[in-house]
Amino acid sequence: QVQLVESGGGLVQAGDSLRLSCAASGRTVSSYTMAWFRQAPGKNREFVAAISWSGATTYYTNSVKGRFTISRDNAKNIIYLQMNSLKPEDTAVYYCAGGRPSRSDLPREYDYWGQGTQVTVSS
Repeated sequence: QVQLVESGGGLVQAGDSLRLSCAASGRTVSSYTMAWFRQAPGKNREFVAAISWSGATTYYTNSVKGRFTISRDNAKNIIYLQMNSLKPEDTAVYYCAGGRPSRSDLPREYDYWGQGTQVTVSS
């Protein structure tokens, strides 16, 4: 089993930056696609970004392209999400997920989930 623990969330102002971390334990996640999703109050869980097992390929939802960067350190079993130029609409609970998805943007394709970390962006 894989346990995922997110950290790095907080309250920031629009235009600020945050870096989220997702620490994996239990077993290595180096062979898994890893992703970040987010969920705002009253909304469905939304795909943010994903990274292939090697780190060679990344995917982003359109609204974060050019502002967010997903990366991974397989030696440390950690996945990162660097978030720049944050906007109020980025406010959500951010979740880390891992698995071998057929489609990287679908939550149901992932086997492992963290508990989430709150990101709040004030205007």
